[in-house]
Amino acid sequence: MQPAVFDAPEFPDHELVDSGAGEKLERFGPVLLRRPDPQALWRPRLAPERWAAAHLAFERDPKSGGRHGSWRASADAPHEARGREPAWRVGFGGATFVVRPTPFKHVGLFPEQAANWVWLERATPGLGVARPRLLNLFGYTAAASVLALRQGWEVTHVDASKTSLAWARENLAASGLAEDAMRLVLDDARAFARREVRRGARYQGVLIDPPHHGRGPKGERWQFEEHLADLLEACAALLAERSFVVLSTYAIGSSPLAFANLLGELEGGTVEAGELALAERGPGARRLPCGFCARWSRGFEVEA
Repeated sequence: MQPAVFDAPEFPDHELVDSGAGEKLERFGPVLLRRPDPQALWRPRLAPERWAAAHLAFERDPKSGGRHGSWRASADAPHEARGREPAWRVGFGGATFVVRPTPFKHVGLFPEQAANWVWLERATPGLGVARPRLLNLFGYTAAASVLALRQGWEVTHVDASKTSLAWARENLAASGLAEDAMRLVLDDARAFARREVRRGARYQGVLIDPPHHGRGPKGERWQFEEHLADLLEACAALLAERSFVVLSTYAIGSSPLAFANLLGELEGGTVEAGELALAERGPGARRLPCGFCARWSRGFEVEA
């Protein structure tokens, strides 16, 4: 197996304009954002004036050790990017998502994940089920879940954060979907997966996008290196005959090869592993690495 690069597909409402010197310059809808990215080790291509024209720039708070910060709006920023709680909407694949800059530099949407959104859509016909079932663990603001709903999936969306689930409900509403269009669950991912095993549940697809560490709603501890194998073991017991698992993550000291070895322990499937990436637009475009990803599939072919 050779590590792959999973390039994000065309995303009209997002553009990686430039990257370098530990930052990235990107457009979400009408708003140009400047924020840190430790993977951008090279020099920027564009002039400093272009970077200075960002509508919103993230500034780290030194008191937090750089973990938190705030967003500074320019004088010409669009009205939706101003104020104490800026927020606006972008679209992809017929769905609509609320973008909201947070003190952790994230905005509630990871455009590089569009590579997996499109892959899921291509995988759906081969599963041979009229309405396949998807389990989205660590589902965050539900971009993948909303798109899966539009593709005909029955979705169970699990996250340990009330804030993330509230944001997921916003994205459902923004996309014209009812709150009960999918099963929204506030829970620890491992605890929920184990209960589903005891219930005899089956899923055609499982998405896993865990953080490095975190806490469940009842104080359950999550540590990536300690608990991922245990979680995958539970997920393996939930898989239908034709099924897949997509594992992706950020800021983890592992590698695509480690992911391939881990998913290779699942029975009877094939694995592809590599990196998610965003390509800059224009001549001499570079790829910005955006995290590791591995896909395991069994019993079906993914449409080209």
